[in-house]
Amino acid sequence: MKILTAAEMREVDRRTIDSGIPGLILMENAGCRFVDFLRETFAPLSEHRVVVICGKGNNGGDGFVVARQLFTRKLCRELTVLELFPAETLSGDALANRRMLDVCSCPVVRELPFEANFATIVVDAILGTGSKGEAHGPAAEGIRMINERFPLAKKVAVDVPSGSVRADYTVTFTAVKQYQNVGKLVVAAIGTPDEFCETNPIYKLRLTTPDDIRHLFAARPRDSNKGMYGHVLVAGGSVGKSGAPAMAGLASYRSGAGLVTVAIPHGAPIPARPELMTEPLDENLPALLRKMTVLAVGPGLGTEEPAFRFVKRMYEEVEIPAVFDADGLNALAGALPRTEKIRVLTPHPGEMGRLVGKSTKDVQADRLGVAKELARESGATVVLKGDHTVIAFPDGETWVNPTGSPALATGGTGDILTGMIAGLMAQHIKDWRRAVVAAVWLHGRCGELAGARWGEEAAMATDLLDFLPEAMNEIRPV
Repeated sequence: MKILTAAEMREVDRRTIDSGIPGLILMENAGCRFVDFLRETFAPLSEHRVVVICGKGNNGGDGFVVARQLFTRKLCRELTVLELFPAETLSGDALANRRMLDVCSCPVVRELPFEANFATIVVDAILGTGSKGEAHGPAAEGIRMINERFPLAKKVAVDVPSGSVRADYTVTFTAVKQYQNVGKLVVAAIGTPDEFCETNPIYKLRLTTPDDIRHLFAARPRDSNKGMYGHVLVAGGSVGKSGAPAMAGLASYRSGAGLVTVAIPHGAPIPARPELMTEPLDENLPALLRKMTVLAVGPGLGTEEPAFRFVKRMYEEVEIPAVFDADGLNALAGALPRTEKIRVLTPHPGEMGRLVGKSTKDVQADRLGVAKELARESGATVVLKGDHTVIAFPDGETWVNPTGSPALATGGTGDILTGMIAGLMAQHIKDWRRAVVAAVWLHGRCGELAGARWGEEAAMATDLLDFLPEAMNEIRPV
């Protein structure tokens, strides 16, 4: 699913209007699709108290359409429409739709009455894609009200959440424009021709959907054998940390890899799972790699100098695709060589900061930009973990992952992701890029399922693997 910048979306709207579809019709369609969403999601809508808060641009115009539809069709129990700006300051389609509220006698207020505090749905129609910088004045006050004044309400954003609003749901139009703070995201068609989005070569930013990765999970041939699905080697572990490579190995197996071997140093306990083959992490490893499809390096490896030398050697010399995580990333920090080989880096924000010489705060402030820059400069694929994980490929193609849960905030979930990436790459080596995208989506979805089953606090890393079959079944081709 495409993600458009504000400038790109304005160009798409301009082309749509120039093609003969008036902006007023697009706004009407947007408001109607938004109301359709409210009716489907909050049924019966007739039991809800709704507050619609409108700014003065096109986003406010969408909100006026929503309010008119709710009022004239008598769809909700109570409706309060708040305009943050005087009607005389509006213009264009927003002004036209504001005047329609007067024509149909829909009451509009400039200050919220006390009883509005008990709203069950609040519609954020304050700022749209054209807003820049921090909100000020009435718009800032409207955002503050949404965040602070409605303890019982679900927040539903029109097109994009305004400023610091953390929406429970966002109904966006034509394509995704923003992927943070959106809650559950729904994309609604309002009449824009698809080709207006597809033909522009700069559209390289996408939001992962099941349709993007479904083909990887088609039924296997009846005469399948383990040799058809790749052999993963996980290199990691140290005294006290042999569980990390074991989890990565199990995740590779559960993801569908045909064979998995875990290479661990002498003296580290052998992973207690009979399916995992083991090898010593020593000078014989290069010969072993000739039999492998994908290498995963780093889980539990430790930070001793011999381990760091090993990581750098693997990164520079190994010809097969390789995934680097955890201590594998720490070994490369500050000295990441450019590569033409298939390399996948999976840092969390702290590890990313060490790789690029920035603070964690700076990384989080520009996750998309930092990931894309490192991928372009290093030649490696970067999977920047966190809320809406970013997957940046060296050629500029970038994906944003919508799945995930606070249940993933526990030790070992990164090792599980490393194993899943390696396992899916081993099966789909000719389509390894989509395999990476699929692994991240499935990992996040397993986090959601585990959180729902065990609670966000109680879920553990290995619990994710119990839900991987269910997550895969959700996206298999029918």
